[in-house]
Amino acid sequence: MPPARTEFNAGLRAGLSLLVAVAPFGLVTGVAMAASGIPALEAMAMSVLVYAGASMLAAAQLIAEGAPALVVVFAAFIVNLRHVMYSAALRPHFAREPLFRRLAVSYLLVDNVFAMVIARFDNRPQAEGKFAYVLGNSLPVWLTWQVTVGLGLLVGNQLPAAWKLEFAAPLAFIAMSIPLLRDKPTLAAAVSAGLTVVALHALPLKLGLAIAAAVGIFTGVFFERFQVKKAPG
Repeated sequence: MPPARTEFNAGLRAGLSLLVAVAPFGLVTGVAMAASGIPALEAMAMSVLVYAGASMLAAAQLIAEGAPALVVVFAAFIVNLRHVMYSAALRPHFAREPLFRRLAVSYLLVDNVFAMVIARFDNRPQAEGKFAYVLGNSLPVWLTWQVTVGLGLLVGNQLPAAWKLEFAAPLAFIAMSIPLLRDKPTLAAAVSAGLTVVALHALPLKLGLAIAAAVGIFTGVFFERFQVKKAPG
């Protein structure tokens, strides 16, 4: 079997294993966006064009709180800065691919797909079929995400306004973040961001949220570098 076909099938199997986590996250994101008052068509356009759950939740929360568009865009930018690191890590594997393939990988690059690509190819840098693996891995994830976001929008728009579902976005963020608090840099980032958003709550234009995101990122990077410097050898 050609390497591309083999890798596509391997990626497809790996992608199917992710759907247990992808489906509920997409559903909650759809409900949160509906609760924020984003029209269904615009929300689905955001889901397809942005295709990044964390930034969509951040945008939903800010929109629900009446933040200006510039603040929403800036917060989404900060949340998605990790993709710069993802791209740098994948550059050795895809630098020689044609431009349209690199653009496709950049669009399909979400957290789970990145982790699986690195796990499969970091020890096999010369392996063939990497792009096919990304496509196979991403296809079920992308389709499931779009379908479940759509279902979440449908459910959220059918629920009575009196239910006050504005809490859905921050609740989803909490549920998503707690399992990630596994080391000191991540914990420091979370604590510093939390303290910052409380301290700056009175700032106009909801700027406290965007500043807190930046503070959390820089604190996490600082603690990680401090740990590396302290490591023996």
